[in-house]
Amino acid sequence: MSTDLHSSYKKLIVKNKDLIVLSSAQAMLQWDMETMMPPNGVSLRSEQLALLSGLQHKMSTSSAIGNLLKTIFKHPAYESLNEVEKRNVQLIKKNYDEQTKLPTKLVAEIAKQQAITVNTWKKAKASRNFNLFKPELEKLVALNKQAASILMEAKQTRTPYDALIDIYEPKMDAENIAKIFKDLQTGLEKLLQKIKTATQPDTRILLRKVPVEKQRAIAKLLVEALNYDVSSPNSGGRIDETEHPFTTGYYDDVRITTHYHVDRWTSSIFSVLHETGHALYEQGLPQEWKYQPVGSSCSLGFHESQSRLYENIIGRSKEFWIKVMPKIKGMKLELDEFIRAINVVTPSKIRIEADEVTYNLHVIIRFQIEKDLFADKLTIADLPTVWNQKYKQILGVSVENDSEGVMQDTHWASGLYGYFPTYALGNIYSGQIINKIQQENPSWRDEIAAGNLENIRAWLTNNIYKHGNLYDPADLLKKATGEKPDVRPYLRYLEEKYQKLYAF
Repeated sequence: MSTDLHSSYKKLIVKNKDLIVLSSAQAMLQWDMETMMPPNGVSLRSEQLALLSGLQHKMSTSSAIGNLLKTIFKHPAYESLNEVEKRNVQLIKKNYDEQTKLPTKLVAEIAKQQAITVNTWKKAKASRNFNLFKPELEKLVALNKQAASILMEAKQTRTPYDALIDIYEPKMDAENIAKIFKDLQTGLEKLLQKIKTATQPDTRILLRKVPVEKQRAIAKLLVEALNYDVSSPNSGGRIDETEHPFTTGYYDDVRITTHYHVDRWTSSIFSVLHETGHALYEQGLPQEWKYQPVGSSCSLGFHESQSRLYENIIGRSKEFWIKVMPKIKGMKLELDEFIRAINVVTPSKIRIEADEVTYNLHVIIRFQIEKDLFADKLTIADLPTVWNQKYKQILGVSVENDSEGVMQDTHWASGLYGYFPTYALGNIYSGQIINKIQQENPSWRDEIAAGNLENIRAWLTNNIYKHGNLYDPADLLKKATGEKPDVRPYLRYLEEKYQKLYAF
């Protein structure tokens, strides 16, 4: 690399590091808002987040970054950059091109409105009052529609909604997702019919009342089993409590949250396993790429593939609990009964409580609604009715109030439009990933039964974590599994698993 090209590249990476550090600070403020912040702090916090978002936008669209990008791309020695360097420059340019299209005022308004809307959502959910939530959600969606229309040009997508999807799953669009989801839904509904006619498991073990302190102890056991450190002097993790579980952080400080229910004690088990999957991905990214664009996760779909793999494929397996269950004191759990109970398939109203088979139907419903909302086929006022109709039609359940319906998730209050499809895409990817692991290591289940998750972790590190954001999602999936997105391995995994559990 020539001296002037090297100098320009180094300056660009330094400026981008500042953006990454600022973004991580924003994430910690948002974490605090969800976990520790007193209720009266929301007004100040909305101003803080608006200011930081505006500052971040100004920094990412500065003329200095624009000039450095021009210098690098026009330099006659550009092709001498290696693969990582080129990807860094391309990712910075993508962000620069998109952000320069967005007015700083709009970015700040969105950040401020997100904080206000989340706070209102919490109150509205607690009081089962959608009308309280509706005005703030209308403002936030309107602002995001403005941003989506602007980003559509920068990202060269066909629709505003495609521009939002691209934020979370680059190069994916609603048309392709709809095709994938159609095949997924068809396969799930066929499996669901078989399960409905089979003998149902005894789930009384799930109805026990378990004190929160006991659940906290179980959560610590689980993260220790997965080697997510929350207690040593050198730990880079935490477990905290919030209304809706999530993971946030960067490299050496990655935190998870959960929600404990005394009368639904396994809920926290699977939220902890899920969020730990996210945390392990973040902490497993290459240290040498820290503060570089390539040193981030590939996509939200890949993130969900990790969380769902640990939550379901590992966390709901008998093999995993063989070693973990004896460490849970005072519960008198019978292993086979417990495994059948935690894998029960029952269509329900709440996404985060859903079983493996019906979970993706919850996601498909949200995808369909979001797509119509951003195509102006639905209004905010329509959401509760449409939501309830789809839950009746697709899952066969009746929603009794909007808190267990359209207000159950934090995503729309948080402005995360286009995020929901990544959950189901992540499940599909996880099926392809475990299929590849099975091909390369047929004894992986025996290893888990022996308490050894190191080989699974090593495979994920070598095939996913170590690549960071070097590739777009479809390319990384191809590199890791040899396949493009394909629902068949995931559906086959479900069929084989539930055929054994339900004896059909």
